[in-house]
Amino acid sequence: MFLKKDSSAVSWLLVCLGNPGDKYENTRHNVGFMVADEVAERQNKPIQRLKFKALTNIFTISGEKVLVMKPITYMNLSGEAVRLAADFYKVPPERILVVSDDTALPVGRLRIRLKGSAGGHNGLKSIIQHLGTDQFPRLRIGVGEKPHPDYDMADWVLGKFQGEDKKTIDAAVKRAADAVECILDQGLDRAMGKFNG
Repeated sequence: MFLKKDSSAVSWLLVCLGNPGDKYENTRHNVGFMVADEVAERQNKPIQRLKFKALTNIFTISGEKVLVMKPITYMNLSGEAVRLAADFYKVPPERILVVSDDTALPVGRLRIRLKGSAGGHNGLKSIIQHLGTDQFPRLRIGVGEKPHPDYDMADWVLGKFQGEDKKTIDAAVKRAADAVECILDQGLDRAMGKFNG
């Protein structure tokens, strides 16, 4: 009776990266937020509770209790939000799944990794810095390379998806939400085999 597991305990953090505010909506850099919104839609609950410098909600996904986070610190400071939540719930890095955009992957391509460098992504860089490790899983969603070398990277990632790319990314966001469910249900290896196209 007294050993009852704490039902409020969160076993995973799902950190979906983006920038807050209308002007960033549907930009390449906000593909993480799009995945969070898809996850929320499947749960029929919004992600709107302001906690740990993020919009949050706790969902049960594939039998796991998950704190879904949309940090509102702006991308470059995402690690602040992640650190606060990880410390509060005592969630280890290997159970912090980060969803981000990736300009090195073709539009819509998913890549799940167990760990790794920031690869030039400022949100990942901040999380690595604040957690003191790069040993956390991530789900990256391809947003395509900038059209030519002289094109400003900030302009590229803050640009909005157009035409075919928009259709491709909408489908990829749904597949990414499927991948999250698969990771939590069957583990990272199975999910990598299934979604790393």
